[in-house]
Amino acid sequence: MSLQLLLENLTNPALLFFFLGILAVQLKSDLAIPETSSKFISLYLLFSIGFKGGQELAHSTLGMDIFIILAFGVLLALAVPLYTFLILKQRLGPYNASAIAAAYGSVSAVTFVTAVSFLDMHEVHYGGYMVAVMALMEAPAIIVGVLLLSVFKKDSEKHLSFGELLQHSLTNGSVLLILGSLTIGFLASDAQAEGIAPFTSDIFKGFLAVFLLDMGIVSGKKLSAFWKNGFFPFAFALVIPFVNGVSVAFISAFVTESHGDRLLFAILAASASYIAVPAAMKLAAPKANPGLYLPMALAITFPFNITLGMPLYFYIIEYL
Repeated sequence: MSLQLLLENLTNPALLFFFLGILAVQLKSDLAIPETSSKFISLYLLFSIGFKGGQELAHSTLGMDIFIILAFGVLLALAVPLYTFLILKQRLGPYNASAIAAAYGSVSAVTFVTAVSFLDMHEVHYGGYMVAVMALMEAPAIIVGVLLLSVFKKDSEKHLSFGELLQHSLTNGSVLLILGSLTIGFLASDAQAEGIAPFTSDIFKGFLAVFLLDMGIVSGKKLSAFWKNGFFPFAFALVIPFVNGVSVAFISAFVTESHGDRLLFAILAASASYIAVPAAMKLAAPKANPGLYLPMALAITFPFNITLGMPLYFYIIEYL
């Protein structure tokens, strides 16, 4: 990997704010982002990236190549939870296995937003339809995770119907906002989009930095309790994203020639959901331990992807 590329990523102000949040926890500082402010910023990031993606999508030619890209994203969301569940089931049981598999098959919108910022910093073009890919990858992984649980669990606990599960997945706040913003951005004219550009574009990086500061604080708190679960979850949370990201960095060359799109595919495959999936699994798999799958996604996989993962996948795409 290019040392310069790695250093550029590690000195990104937004990423340094993430490390500051972790440091604050270690120093037992009272630094904190109010919960209401944190929620607003997360909604803003989803709104902004969805709206800008819709604008990009409106200027794209919706041909067969776009539909192939969308289908590839959905295929990844179906394949990852299938193979990860088989790895996890023997070690952690069907409940934890289904929740973790769904998390790693689904996507992290914040990781995606950080990757978009990374591409913008390096002036690498990517298609607005990739926001649609991200949105489409959320629900299939949740559904696969719950279907696997329904097949392998041994007790008679109430099953959620496929319709209930699909409805919950699509009406989850983050999924609904990204899909809605994407649609609104697609319908808005250039003049209308220009009117809110200061909100959707100009302040984006500042809000991302504050949000990553908050993510650093949350990650630092969860990491301390995570070690009770042994070494296996930690190794899984590092190895699986690495395998998924590197594999898709290569495989995506058969789907698209765009280096920006390929990096976003790699980061989507490598990321793990810690917003939509926990909300769904609280209903579908109440016996799964959130103290296990939340720290795996947020405190291990998320930092790995935004520090080492992005420059590694980008290097593979650019030079290999």
